[in-house]
Amino acid sequence: MLPDVEIDHHAMVETKIIRMANQIATYFDSRPEGERVAGIAAHINDFWEPRMRNQLLDLLTQKSDAFKPMVIACQPLIRKPSR
Repeated sequence: MLPDVEIDHHAMVETKIIRMANQIATYFDSRPEGERVAGIAAHINDFWEPRMRNQLLDLLTQKSDAFKPMVIACQPLIRKPSR
């Protein structure tokens, strides 16, 4: 039988969103400087579902210190889905 452990699903989702965004920024570190921020935003806009983009945008305003500077810089380029 598994121990009775309370799992904070919301915190797990936040951690995953932050980690994924920062991993994308790490990948784009190797790209030419002029492509980095636009490339991160394009990847997020093309491949992240609307709910994930909303969560990312919320986290960028609430916990910006958790993100790499390039993720913060791409915030204006991320398409905001309707809720």
